[in-house]
Amino acid sequence: MKKSIYAITSLFTTPDETIHAASEVSKAGYTKFDVHTPYPVHGMDGAMRVKTSKVGTLAFVFGLLGALSAIMFISWVTLSDYPLVIGGKPFWSWPAFVPISFELTVLFAAVFSTIAMIVFYFKFPNNAHPLHDTPYMKRVSSDTFGITIEASDPKFDENAVKEFLKSLSGKEITTVYFDPEEFDHGQKLINIKFLGVLVVVALTTAVISYFTLNKLLYIEPFNWMMEQHKQKAQQPSNLFKDGIGMRLPVAGTVARGFIPYPFKGKPEEAGKYLVNPLLPTKEIVERGKSQYLTFCSPCHGNFGRGDSRLQGQFPNPPTFNSDKVRSWPDGSIYHVITEGQNIMPSYAPQISREDRWAIIQYIRILQRAQNAKESDLK
Repeated sequence: MKKSIYAITSLFTTPDETIHAASEVSKAGYTKFDVHTPYPVHGMDGAMRVKTSKVGTLAFVFGLLGALSAIMFISWVTLSDYPLVIGGKPFWSWPAFVPISFELTVLFAAVFSTIAMIVFYFKFPNNAHPLHDTPYMKRVSSDTFGITIEASDPKFDENAVKEFLKSLSGKEITTVYFDPEEFDHGQKLINIKFLGVLVVVALTTAVISYFTLNKLLYIEPFNWMMEQHKQKAQQPSNLFKDGIGMRLPVAGTVARGFIPYPFKGKPEEAGKYLVNPLLPTKEIVERGKSQYLTFCSPCHGNFGRGDSRLQGQFPNPPTFNSDKVRSWPDGSIYHVITEGQNIMPSYAPQISREDRWAIIQYIRILQRAQNAKESDLK
């Protein structure tokens, strides 16, 4: 079996010798050469006159593809497939897209750049190389440095290359041979055997995963955690006469450290006895504005005029600027927020007690701003 020369290899003792040798090889006009070191050596790229890598460009393209994919998908979901009105936000709320877009940008850039390097730079699936298992590669992988000049270089001449490397203080200069039939450097992704192995591995992984997740975990003793004697939400129960598993708290139950709302079902008494404990400071008003715009503005409008932004999904509420609402005491508005009124539900689970009073302070500012007296303008 006839073998061909792949390259001439030479070892060097120190990083400085290697950088000098790489610089001289490059100056001599050799283009098909490489340097191997056991650890990164600063300045080697310049000595070898290495061109700028294209990996950065690939990473940028793949990252941009990931960002566009995320934005397009989220836009389709929020504008067409499943639009939601949450806290007065517009359907296309770009700040909410940033985390997912960033994650997909990083994911696409990292994963596809790695795949591109494996396929195009390392000639995957071909994992054979003439330098593998050679004494040269074992040395440069542990404790020394080396340079290889390939036979495919236009200036290659075996004797001339050996003499040139000797002049650079090279040691253990060796000729590496290879069998062209054994080491085919062409890229063969479309290979029946290779694709067959991929298919077998994929099917085997799928079968094992299916068996583990759908069969094995349901066999004793793996099913002990799943078959617990407990009541799951939304499921019926034979323990109670009505068959309902989810139970309401016992009447009169009070959470530890919590005082129940004393005016439940008593709007007149709430308006008479409740007094806003918060002063209209800048911080309180800003807090009330934030909570109002989040929870109240979708129905009541940004200025409390009852001009709902829900596009007719619910009947528009009355304006805050009517004489009736402006004459309401703070306690009456607090009661409506707490218990709801007409089709407006209670917002007690969403808004804390202090924030309800802050919202009322902001509502009072809206009312006065839109019903200003002449004295207010002076």
